Amino acid sequence: MIFEKLSELISEQFGVEPDTITMETTFEDDLGADSLDIVELSMALEEEFGVSEMGEDEISSITTVGDLVHYLQNKLDA
Repeated sequence: MIFEKLSELISEQFGVEPDTITMETTFEDDLGADSLDIVELSMALEEEFGVSEMGEDEISSITTVGDLVHYLQNKLDA
C-alpha cells in the first residue's frame, strides 16, 4: 500500500508513469531528482502519510524508492 501511494506521488512529481517505478528506481539516476525535488517530495510525504519532517541525514540516506518505502514503514510502525 505504501509503495502504491508513493508511486503515484513520484509519478506526479517527476512526470513518469507509475508502472515504470520499482523498488530499485533511484531518485538521482533514474528520475533525475535534484535536492529541491527531494525536499518537495518530502513535503508531499509529510502531507500524504502524516510523517514528521525528514532530516537532512535521513534524506541523504535514501537513494531508491525501496529505501523510501522502508523509511516510511519504520516511521508509520513507530
